[in-house]
Amino acid sequence: MAGPLNAPINRAAVQALAEERLDFSDKGVPARWWGHTPAEILARAPRLSREGAFGPACVLEADALAHNLETMASWCRERGVELAPHGKTHMSPQLAARQLDAGACAISVATIGQAAVYRAFGVRELVLANELVDEAALAWLATELDRDDAFGFVCWVDSVRGVELMSAALAGAQRPVDVCVEVGLPGGRTGCRSREEVDEVARAAVASPRLRLVGVAGYEAALGQDLAPAATTAVADHLAELRSAVTRLAALFETDSAIVTAGGSTYFDDVADALTGWPGATSVRTILRSGCYLTHDHGLYARTSPLTRGGQPGLRPALQVRAQVVSRPENDLAILTMGRRDVPFDQGMPVPLELSDSEVTKLNDQHAFLRLGRGDRSAAPVGTWLRFGISHPCTVFDKWRLIPVVDGDDRVVELIRTFF
Repeated sequence: MAGPLNAPINRAAVQALAEERLDFSDKGVPARWWGHTPAEILARAPRLSREGAFGPACVLEADALAHNLETMASWCRERGVELAPHGKTHMSPQLAARQLDAGACAISVATIGQAAVYRAFGVRELVLANELVDEAALAWLATELDRDDAFGFVCWVDSVRGVELMSAALAGAQRPVDVCVEVGLPGGRTGCRSREEVDEVARAAVASPRLRLVGVAGYEAALGQDLAPAATTAVADHLAELRSAVTRLAALFETDSAIVTAGGSTYFDDVADALTGWPGATSVRTILRSGCYLTHDHGLYARTSPLTRGGQPGLRPALQVRAQVVSRPENDLAILTMGRRDVPFDQGMPVPLELSDSEVTKLNDQHAFLRLGRGDRSAAPVGTWLRFGISHPCTVFDKWRLIPVVDGDDRVVELIRTFF
C-alpha cells in the first residue's frame, strides 16, 4: 500500500454526480426537485424545511461533518497512526473524497462489491477488512490490479486453506495480492485463534507466489462495544496478540514497512496506545479503520467513542432524521412517519432531539411509537415535524440513496449519493 499522498479518488467522477437528475426514486426529497440535478438545486441554496420534502427525511449537518473530519485527522496525526476509514459506513464516494482530502491513507471495505463501487470512482488504495476466497471476486481483483499499477489493495487471510484457494484463483495474475494474516478473538468472528495458526498461515502466504505477506490485522470490537472491565481486558489481550504477531513475523514480511491494522470506532485509543512505539529499526505502519467517527451519533458512539466518553466534546452528531406526527391515539403517545425502513434500531432507538422527557419505544416498518413525557405532550400535536438523532450510522445510510447536507440556516449545501 502506498502512503497518503498516493491515495486519490477520481474527482471528475465524483463531481459528475452533481449532474445526475433526481427523480421519484430518491426517497425523502421534495417533488419539486425531481427532474433537476444537484447542481441546479444547490445553485438556489434552498432551505430544506421550506421545500416540501416528503417525510421522513434524512439530513447531514455540514458543520458537524467538517468538525469530525478535522478532529479525527488531528487525533491520528498527534498519535502517529494512519487512518483507512471504513467506507461501508456510508458507501458514498463524496464522503470518501472528503476523508481522503483530510489525510486518510486508504478506504476500507468489507466486501468485494463495496470495493468495486469505490474503484468505479477511482479510489486507488483499498483495504478489504475480510478474507477473500471467492473465485469470481479474485478474478475481478486480479484484472483490476493488472490494469492499474497504481492500485493498492490488501485483504486478510486466516487459514492455509484460504491461502490455497486464493493462490489457485490467482494463477494467471501478473501481480501478487497483498495480505495480512488476521488474528482473531476467541468467540469472535474471523481470524486465527492461536499463535501457532497465525505463524502457519503467515508461512503459507509467504510460500505462495500469488500472495505477498505485508502485515497483521485484527478487530478488537469483534465481541461488541462494551466498556465494562471484562470487555476492555479482552480488547487489551487481543491487541497484545497483534503486537506479538508483528514481532514474531518481522522476518517474514515481504515489504519494507509492515502493516498492523485494527481500530473500529470504540477502542481506537487503545489501538493507538498498544500498536505504536515499535523498537529499534522495526518499521511498522499502524492503520486504524474507524468509520463512524465521520457522522458520530446520539447513541452507541456517543457513549463509547474515545472522543466523547464521559461527556467529552470531541465529536458531534451529524446525522438526523426528520419525521411528522400523524396520529395522537393516546394522550401520551405520538405516531410518527418513520420506521425500520428509515432509521436504525440494531443499536438503540432514535433519540428525540427537541423533547426532553420522551422516547421512541417501538418501530414498525413505516411508523415510530413515541411515548411522550408529561411535559412534552403539548409539543407534539398532529402535523408537527420533529428531529431525531440516530444510534449506529452504518444502518441508517443504507436506507437512503440521497441525503441533503444542510448548514446552520438549514440551507442545502450538498446532496450526498450512496451506493448500497
